[in-house]
Amino acid sequence: MIITIQERWGMMMNKNWMRRQQRLGYLFIGPNMLGVLLFFIIPAFYSLYLVFTDYQFMKPDKNFVGLANIERLLHDELFYTAMLNTVIFLLAVPISIGLAFVVATVLNQSVYFKKLLRGLYFLPYITSGVAIAFVWMLLFQPNQGPINGFLRSIGIANPPGWLSTIETSMFAIDIIWVWFMLGYNMIIYLAALQEISSELLEAARIDGANRWQTIRKIIFPLVSPTTFLLLITGLIMTVKTFGIIQAITQGGPGNSTTILSLFVYQHAFRYYDMSYAATISWALFIFILVITMIQWWGQKRWVHY
Repeated sequence: MIITIQERWGMMMNKNWMRRQQRLGYLFIGPNMLGVLLFFIIPAFYSLYLVFTDYQFMKPDKNFVGLANIERLLHDELFYTAMLNTVIFLLAVPISIGLAFVVATVLNQSVYFKKLLRGLYFLPYITSGVAIAFVWMLLFQPNQGPINGFLRSIGIANPPGWLSTIETSMFAIDIIWVWFMLGYNMIIYLAALQEISSELLEAARIDGANRWQTIRKIIFPLVSPTTFLLLITGLIMTVKTFGIIQAITQGGPGNSTTILSLFVYQHAFRYYDMSYAATISWALFIFILVITMIQWWGQKRWVHY
């Protein structure tokens, strides 16, 4: 096959155009990649280096200690307490997602003031975490708080201590987190529900499917990718969160609300034990990685694309 001069010239011009486009693409992503390199990748490798040292923030010297920090972590009872608290904290994610699906399904229909209700549900997500902390501290106040006041009014003589007792403090944090995440999850579900074809739902109704069957057999499978997205991002976000807990309980009472992210913060910025904080942070990374891999493996069974 003979290639003409014009065709050869066109191929060369096309290759040159592709090279220019690639260079332009690298130019656009360069600042972002530089930020990732400087603020994520390099600090991550530096923290891995700190795991094998005895670096204290107020002491400039770093001595190599091998696996001493890892051995310390494996024998630290507070680490296992923080991990258990983290698992309990994660229970708020599926509960919030389930409630958000119910609320989104209701608000996706013709109901009064649905735009106002959508805004009210989403409002907590954009509210200051410190403001949320103080409001819920007042609501959960054991003696004068409105929640326990209501429980006493309906006949519960000894309502829970909520944030003031070891037994109930972590579950109170879960309630706050469910409330906080509900609006965001609802908005994402609303976007997914509005993409479902009305003809498909009408066909199901004509075929005799009731409301529950329509939700279970049609709506939920169609929004399962959204559910998976909310689940994986919600669990990662929850594991890394510590600001609200720090503002409300500072990890107390008796370390009953100390989760892994707060455990890292305490050792890094309260005790200035940077090497041990780096060790905990890598344990937190492994914890997140395991959760993510389990989700990716499990989503093949129930997510429908």
